[in-house]
Amino acid sequence: MDERSETRILRMNMNEGGRGKGDGARLASWTPYAALALAVLVAPWVVTDTYLLSLGSLIGIFALAVTGLNLLIGMAGQVSLGQAAFFGLGAYGSGIFSVHFGLPVGAAMLVAVAVACLVALVLAVPTLKLEGHYLVMATLGFNIIFTIVCIQWEVVTGGTSGLFGIPGMELAGLNLSDDRNFFYLVWTVMVLVLWLCANFLRTRPGRALRSLHQGDLLPASLGVPVIRYKVGLFVAAALLTALAGALYAHYFQFISPHSFDMFVSLQLVTMTALGGLGNLWGGIFGAAFLLLLPEWLHAWPDLMILLHGLILMLVLMFFPKGLLPAVGEGGKRMMGTLRGNWGKKGI
Repeated sequence: MDERSETRILRMNMNEGGRGKGDGARLASWTPYAALALAVLVAPWVVTDTYLLSLGSLIGIFALAVTGLNLLIGMAGQVSLGQAAFFGLGAYGSGIFSVHFGLPVGAAMLVAVAVACLVALVLAVPTLKLEGHYLVMATLGFNIIFTIVCIQWEVVTGGTSGLFGIPGMELAGLNLSDDRNFFYLVWTVMVLVLWLCANFLRTRPGRALRSLHQGDLLPASLGVPVIRYKVGLFVAAALLTALAGALYAHYFQFISPHSFDMFVSLQLVTMTALGGLGNLWGGIFGAAFLLLLPEWLHAWPDLMILLHGLILMLVLMFFPKGLLPAVGEGGKRMMGTLRGNWGKKGI
């Protein structure tokens, strides 16, 4: 396909709208969100074990962070190994503002997320001019600096001992840090974020964002403000990741620097790759797979870092679209083969 054909297809994709879609198509778009909401509603009544509920909440927190990273990698093609720093900014920011400054939990979370967005904006302007491994190294360096600051600034962060006494969340006298209530809270946020992101990507700016993954020159030739969109995606990814970190801090009510080091950034990238780059629903699969992995391999805890790196390498080598899309395509081929065999037998 020549450059002129690619330009024509890209322009058509950017201009296509929702016209011509019937009520059935609109209903179908709501189906997965309704199914997920129903599963969230029923799960705490079926799974009564508090540990499993806590694990489900943790999967929701990481899925929220992965959704932000997926927008950055899957849409803009910008790989970041510093997302754990924004995860920590949300957690430490909300914890510090509520513990040391006495802010209400809701206000502390808002301020922490705003600070994380501001830091992301300041960081994005110079770093997004870099490409390839230079961008990866820049974001990795930011993550390392953040971890060092958390360890050394003992008066504020608690140092290696961590930050204790973070208050739980309440709303109108309802304890949202209760296992069941928090499960509902984090997954309600997750469903809402998925729905908002999916609908935004159907708009004209959303389709322009998706075009960035093909490179900068072609979208720029069509009038797409590439740098502005990349900076916006970087800040949006930081916002979702910081929100996940704030929820994490007020649920567990204790945080330490090791919860936000570069290994956690590697985890987030691996979760994104497992679910498929650009696949918003894949973040849930990737987060669930990696967080359940230690439960299956609890006898070999020292191998977890090696396994994460090995899984990421194998997925990128053999399943570049992600493990979840590969499983889906394999299932479709199997169903097609079975239908063909049944048709032959019928004949």
